[in-house]
Amino acid sequence: MTTSRFTRRGLLKTGAVTGAAGLALPTIFTSRASAFTNAPMGDTVTLGFNVPQSGPYADEGADELRAFQLAVEHLNGEGDGGMLNTFSSKALDGTGILGKKVAFVTGDTQTKSDVARATAQSMIQKDGAIMISGGSSSGVAVAVQSLCQDAGVIFMAGLTHSNDTTGKDKKANGFRHFFDAYMSGAALGPVLAKAYGTDRKFYSLTSDYTWGWTQEASMNKFLSAEGWSQVKDVRTPVGAGDFSSYIAPVLNSGADVLILNHYGADMVNSLTQSVQFGLRDKMVNGKQFEIIVPLYSELMAAGAGKNIEGVYGSMNWNWQLQDAGTKAFVQSFGTKYGFPPSNAAQTCYVQTLLYADAVARAGSFEPCAVVAALEGDGSSLPGVDSASNKGLVFDGLGNGPTLYRSADHQCFKDALVMKGKSDPTGPYDNLEIVEATPVSKVWYEPDNEMFAGGDLGTCNNGA
Repeated sequence: MTTSRFTRRGLLKTGAVTGAAGLALPTIFTSRASAFTNAPMGDTVTLGFNVPQSGPYADEGADELRAFQLAVEHLNGEGDGGMLNTFSSKALDGTGILGKKVAFVTGDTQTKSDVARATAQSMIQKDGAIMISGGSSSGVAVAVQSLCQDAGVIFMAGLTHSNDTTGKDKKANGFRHFFDAYMSGAALGPVLAKAYGTDRKFYSLTSDYTWGWTQEASMNKFLSAEGWSQVKDVRTPVGAGDFSSYIAPVLNSGADVLILNHYGADMVNSLTQSVQFGLRDKMVNGKQFEIIVPLYSELMAAGAGKNIEGVYGSMNWNWQLQDAGTKAFVQSFGTKYGFPPSNAAQTCYVQTLLYADAVARAGSFEPCAVVAALEGDGSSLPGVDSASNKGLVFDGLGNGPTLYRSADHQCFKDALVMKGKSDPTGPYDNLEIVEATPVSKVWYEPDNEMFAGGDLGTCNNGA
């Protein structure tokens, strides 16, 4: 595997990545004021974008890369500026970051934690990356976040939905803009009870890693509160491809709902195969059998096609929102690539801007200064009555007013409940927004039992 460097002149291959064990010390630059990892010394600053370019989450990774490249162009003053024009902070002016042009390197995580650590390590050690972003797998995000904490660089998580990322595995050098499994459960529970009633029996198929575990637990919590009961939870390997052996037992389980805690190609395959098994045509317990996909993406919906009609799920963001930031981003992304962005793309684009903005406001690339800037000035979101409602509040990047909570580095904003359309007009128009659940309804305290354990710790400059 290799990492690749993108510059304004194009693509340039760099050295091979070998091994995942043992984090060698990256270069440390020292000044009279401070010492920190990979301080940019020339006229450019390098960011590292670590995404799945192969494997079951590769479609999301490809869209993340598109968004990263667009964010870099906008930071460097190229294109129409996108969300820089709508962002509530005005610290960025299209001249790069602190006057330095932005370059970036990429790596293929293959949706494997050890591979992702190796590619991130290479970007830090060999390429001088001062910030790492990317994801699509929470297992990857947790592993890379820990590595970045030890290395003394900032980790701006991309698509990661496990409660653990900002729960038991949270780190001071790590920040997550994407929502989490708890928020999906909190948003979906009442909507599903209203749509399907309060006396339901559900069977869960769950990806066997940190995201799947916390998604299943979150759905169980909020559906149980609505009077639903779980018949069984079965764990499935990531990238299984053929889920028929897992779906067949559902038919005789007594369940009248199947919850697919799957993502990416796994979700497309398991949903398609469930429909092929005729589950949605059956009556069980006197009720129409239903399928639920807790975490949606536009790319998954496009892959599943007509099979997602009427299927509920949740999203962090959707291109159909009508706020100024969303419109600006959709315009920029669509002009460049010819189709609307996914919510994976949006969160990666926003994370890049938020990092650059924090550096600009801090007046320094020093990680601890950036952490302090991202933790904010103690501002609070309106409509949320909580002592922990403190951090950095911003707007203009989609979803309305958003809080980066200082206590755990988790973003709080409205969460979207989605449903597969019955009359799509194209491959990117097959989901509709059912509800924008207010942030107050998905709020939780830092010591919530689903996020217990772990310690945010202190920032690390790497010196």
